[in-house]
Amino acid sequence: MPLSSFQPKNYAQLLQEKVVRTLALLQRFDPPAPTVYPSKPDSFRMRAEFRMWHDGDDLNYVMFKRGDPKTPYVIKHFPIACDAIQAAMPHLRALLTANSLLRGKLFQVEFLASLTGEIVITLAYHRKLDEDWIAQATMLRESLVSRLQGSLQTEAKKVSIIGRSRKQKLVLGNDFVLEALTVAGHTYQYQQFEQAFTQPNAEVNIAMLEWAGRCAGEFGGGDLLELYCGNGNFTLPLAPHFDHVIATEVAKSSTKAAHANIIKNKADNVHLIRLSAEEVTQALRRDRDFRRLQALPKPLHEFNLKSLFVDPPRAGLDQQTTAMAAGFENIMYISCNPQTLATNLGSLADSHRIEHFALFDQFPYTEHMECGMTLRRVDRSDHSAVASA
Repeated sequence: MPLSSFQPKNYAQLLQEKVVRTLALLQRFDPPAPTVYPSKPDSFRMRAEFRMWHDGDDLNYVMFKRGDPKTPYVIKHFPIACDAIQAAMPHLRALLTANSLLRGKLFQVEFLASLTGEIVITLAYHRKLDEDWIAQATMLRESLVSRLQGSLQTEAKKVSIIGRSRKQKLVLGNDFVLEALTVAGHTYQYQQFEQAFTQPNAEVNIAMLEWAGRCAGEFGGGDLLELYCGNGNFTLPLAPHFDHVIATEVAKSSTKAAHANIIKNKADNVHLIRLSAEEVTQALRRDRDFRRLQALPKPLHEFNLKSLFVDPPRAGLDQQTTAMAAGFENIMYISCNPQTLATNLGSLADSHRIEHFALFDQFPYTEHMECGMTLRRVDRSDHSAVASA
């Protein structure tokens, strides 16, 4: 997002324009009126990354406009970042600028923060990191903690520094932040790992989780199959509404986080299996036997899988997964791309109707809109009656 798009005084109008565009795209599926969940106008983003621009002994955070990858724009202030990142940025830049060893061949800095006050800062280099780097980075970390404690209203609980270069990852502290999200009165704890996917807007994420939990409460129990579970973001708040949750994910970093989070939150009815959506489809059709499914307490086909939850990447669901989804009584679909959501709905319209619809502004001042839908299966006669009414 170019900072020229940052217009907090016009936020409500910009959000309404996105809502109108999204509704126009999905209108043909006759969804109910959506519940719209806005973001804070500023200080909402829990992740940020910048290229580092060297000008002699000076060092600056820079970004590049899309279509102009050669012209750097110096970032002095980044108002969409959360308070912890905004506070850390000038102190980190000053400390790096003053240290020739730490700034040498540094090309990128990444920030990951949490509502608990933790922050992980990744320094990426075009050179090998050695013991001298570790010693200097350790002192930088101590100085940064001291400065943050003086500049944040709430004390910085933990600051971690990670150094990365080709085939190297050196960790001073942790390679994750511990996040705590209070959803419908219950606090869930998440390990969110550096360079793994996490929801970027924590407060809108909480709204998504609460909405999903309310909708799941209407599904009538049974068992839930979840595809693309990531670090267990939705898994944990959804689990109390079902007898069992079969949560699947293929990315190693995400399954590592999900496993830790399931244990940390004592979600004993969640069974995490490392399978892709395509493999899950094959397993449900019994086209293939997967050794990984032997970890389940009983065969997959013996679970009462009435409900399906999907939060796919921007490409949406492939044709086989969409066909598999059509067999579920209840579908909850979280989409980061209304275009591919519309494509998938085109395939599900004959078997399901939309019962709940929500829009979540995860990415203010951009074209992106996060959608949430629940769909209930109808038989053809009921569907024909609804369609002709």
